[in-house]
Amino acid sequence: MELNQIKPGAGAKHAKRRVGRGIGSGLGKTAGRGHKGQKSRAGGFHKVGFEGGQMPMHRRLPKRGFKSHLKALNAEVTLTDLARLGAAEVDLLALKAAGLVGDMVKKVKVIKSGELTQAVKLKGVNATAGARAVIEAAGGGVEA
Repeated sequence: MELNQIKPGAGAKHAKRRVGRGIGSGLGKTAGRGHKGQKSRAGGFHKVGFEGGQMPMHRRLPKRGFKSHLKALNAEVTLTDLARLGAAEVDLLALKAAGLVGDMVKKVKVIKSGELTQAVKLKGVNATAGARAVIEAAGGGVEA
């Protein structure tokens, strides 16, 4: 084999489609664009979602719901979590250190879910009315 005999593999190369070059090419006259209309013309494209003047789908359907930007700043902790923590005094830093709430959290509320037997004192942590009753019944307290 010589350098002048090297050729690409069979089927690796194919001729580019030349449109608008006469009847015999099979792609003459309208060059595969059909007759008239927006798609037949140069620069004839429209923006995404355009439906020919009909009210677009994204404007026909109603807006629904919202995402609270405060969701990352607020957290809930259950009575079961407090019992598992096993600390006599619980504040925001203790909950973050234990991994019960995220680092971005600014407000925490204890909800009544589960049981609590040992006395727990909450500092700077809110509690629902039911959770407050369970904590005080166990001998603890809530300082907001």
